[in-house]
Amino acid sequence: MADNLVIVESPAKAKTIGKYLGRRYKVVASMGHLRDLPRSQIGIDVENNYQPKYITIRGKGPLLQELKKEAKKAKKIFLASDPDREGEAIAWHLAHALGDDKEYYRVVFNEITKDAVKNSFKEPREMDQQLVDAQQARRILDRLVGYNISPVLWKKVKKGLSAGRVQSVALKLIIDRENEIRNFKPEEYWSIDGHFKYKRSKFTGKFHKLEKDSKKTELPNKEAVDKVLSQLNGDDFNVDTVEKKEKLRYPAYPFTTSTLQQESARKLNFRARKTMMLAQQLYEGIDIKGEGTVGLITYMRTDSTRVSNEAKSEAYSYIEDKFGKEFLGKRKDKKSEGQDAHEAVRPTSTLRTPQDMKPYLSRDQYRLYKLVWDRFVASLMAPAVLDTVRVDLNNNGVIFRSNGSTIKFKGFLQVYEEGTDEKQEKNENIIPEIAKDETVKSEKIEPNQHFTQPPPRYTEARLVKTLEESGIGRPSTYAPTIETIQKRNYVKLDQRRFVPTELGEIVSEQVSDYFPDIIDVDFTKDMEKQLDEIAEGNKDWVKVIDEFYTSFRPQVEKAEEEMEEIEIKDEPAGIDCEKCGSPMVYKMGRYGKFMACSNFPNCRNTKPIVKKLGVTCPKCEKGEVIERKSKKGRIFYGCDQYPDCDFVSWDKPIGRNCPKCDHYLVEKRKGKTVKVKCSNCDYEEDAN
Repeated sequence: MADNLVIVESPAKAKTIGKYLGRRYKVVASMGHLRDLPRSQIGIDVENNYQPKYITIRGKGPLLQELKKEAKKAKKIFLASDPDREGEAIAWHLAHALGDDKEYYRVVFNEITKDAVKNSFKEPREMDQQLVDAQQARRILDRLVGYNISPVLWKKVKKGLSAGRVQSVALKLIIDRENEIRNFKPEEYWSIDGHFKYKRSKFTGKFHKLEKDSKKTELPNKEAVDKVLSQLNGDDFNVDTVEKKEKLRYPAYPFTTSTLQQESARKLNFRARKTMMLAQQLYEGIDIKGEGTVGLITYMRTDSTRVSNEAKSEAYSYIEDKFGKEFLGKRKDKKSEGQDAHEAVRPTSTLRTPQDMKPYLSRDQYRLYKLVWDRFVASLMAPAVLDTVRVDLNNNGVIFRSNGSTIKFKGFLQVYEEGTDEKQEKNENIIPEIAKDETVKSEKIEPNQHFTQPPPRYTEARLVKTLEESGIGRPSTYAPTIETIQKRNYVKLDQRRFVPTELGEIVSEQVSDYFPDIIDVDFTKDMEKQLDEIAEGNKDWVKVIDEFYTSFRPQVEKAEEEMEEIEIKDEPAGIDCEKCGSPMVYKMGRYGKFMACSNFPNCRNTKPIVKKLGVTCPKCEKGEVIERKSKKGRIFYGCDQYPDCDFVSWDKPIGRNCPKCDHYLVEKRKGKTVKVKCSNCDYEEDAN
């Protein structure tokens, strides 16, 4: 019989740790939290120092009884939940739920490897009450906000609505950006491109300024352009200056939770929730041939870019062996402004390369692991060295400037390059070896009209980045926050960018009018700092909550009295109900929009919203191709005559046939690249 009981959160983690500890330890899973605040009531005694009322989570009773039986048989009980505030709170709740008559040992590890786990059990510690208090304060704070504002919204706006600290700020950011776009007034500006030739080489440049001007000459309209063009005299340009420099480009730091979510959104098109789910799997353990079950990455909830000396040493050895000594980089860890309890997200061993691990991972697990591994290795490599050249060309006082760069030494770019939110043009302008006072010829001078563009809508990556930079919430909360505002139909995605709905704008306006602190970025940021101070033992959690609630409660009472009721009318669907003839309307349900009869409850007819492509079915040639969703939410295409016609396709038919074999053509998307391909043969054409 095992003398020691170890309790972790998940079965996968239990399986991995159990293999490391051996027969004297029995490892079981609590399946996350066992206790929480009740869902049917606020569960906070505001008259008694905001004491929370915890109950066993519905459905967890049998599991709790089983854990109690195991606890009675054990000589020692180790609580090995995750090494963050949430994990500390899970361990604390477990200790209370299992009974105070036992002594509990808290063990934490940043990575699930044999050495890390065994070492943590050699040095168990006591429960960190400060971390528990910080987590408890956040939970109580969010409960007070949600369970006070939401009923007001139900009564005044619509049932089923909610408001929360972080979600309200995230929603307001999206709405503020939309208002910027609506109010944006494009301004005209021009540029002039020059195409030049020197001997046999060709390169490009842009109009920079008139010689008489001290700084760059603006081109606000065509008249300004014509004035510049009229000053040109012939095709010969004199080389006024040639400036050569060597520029260093440094690698990005290893991943934090936030930067991992951002980069996987940019490079892998993963939503934040998917990223965290896959990272959890890689952290908890993968069965590797010859090694058994092993965690491939360190703990994925962290604000730190710090890396252990052991991990650096192993990575440096790998880099030197693989690429050479000149590729080794030396850079200090960046000071973290948030929680620095554990390291950056990194592979537990650099020697487990993505290619070696590929046979044991799913496609998405492999892609995320490769992203983590590449970023970590690149972060310890030498900077890239770029040779940059700037040439100023002069024709009768009109100066064009040409910039070019070539990679002299790839450094970290041999492994990884950080992604960006927006598509960037690569500078492939190769300037020939040229000297001052030489002459080059212009082949073409091309004026171009432009208009300033509004700021872009938020992608998930950009929203996560903005929340983090603003100090709003914690990276581990971003995925559920973004999911909530979508589930509530406050925002929708359009081409992977967030657009607020009418309902979202109404809710945000009411919260902004009656609860200004809740949507104030500075207020929310300050609250996060106070939660950090609770975790560090510098503030009392009851005082922090009381200070907030004392000013918040009068706002709730004012909203209950003064907020006007708002009627949100159903949007007409444009068709009549086939059962009773009444107009159909769009409604919002648990799983998104659907059509329903406006004669409800007398008529309960509903139907899904069908998106037609305007393309005739290539199989039966009678029906029309429509967009459908699988049970897992994946979009596919089928015939509207189903079940009479069983045509289906994962790729979008475009309504044309292949010129080679006459089968239907489909649109193929890979990231931002769109191709038109034949559904039968190898024919392919550019989507544009």
